[in-house]
Amino acid sequence: MEIRRAQAEDFAFLSQHDAHIAPDELEAQIERGRVLIAQEGGRRIGWLRWNLFWDNTPFLNLLFLLEGFRQKGYGRQLMQEWERRMAAQGFRLVMTSTLSSEQAQHFYRALGYRDAGSLLLEGEPLEIFFTKRLDVPEKKG
Repeated sequence: MEIRRAQAEDFAFLSQHDAHIAPDELEAQIERGRVLIAQEGGRRIGWLRWNLFWDNTPFLNLLFLLEGFRQKGYGRQLMQEWERRMAAQGFRLVMTSTLSSEQAQHFYRALGYRDAGSLLLEGEPLEIFFTKRLDVPEKKG
């Protein structure tokens, strides 16, 4: 699998499959370099999208793989690459969240994410927040 930063030409694919973000915000996130594309054999199979929580902490908004590419380790690889990139940029902590009714909570915990709190919105299941400390490379010089 290849993981690369999303480019403008990925917009049509992403907007077709990602209903959780407005098109203008998706364009802005692509321009900011906050979307990673997963490809297999040149075919887009999924993506990872993030922003900054409190304007200073990388927060994973969405990890998505197309049907047929789930439960095969691609999500783990995307997460590991995102974490590597965040650490290389000097971030020491990353965050994400998921609904308590979703299986993703077990995936994040298996990757070393720790429960960090929750939020209860009216009419919604509990939203669980997770954090993970990153090993940041030492700066030379």
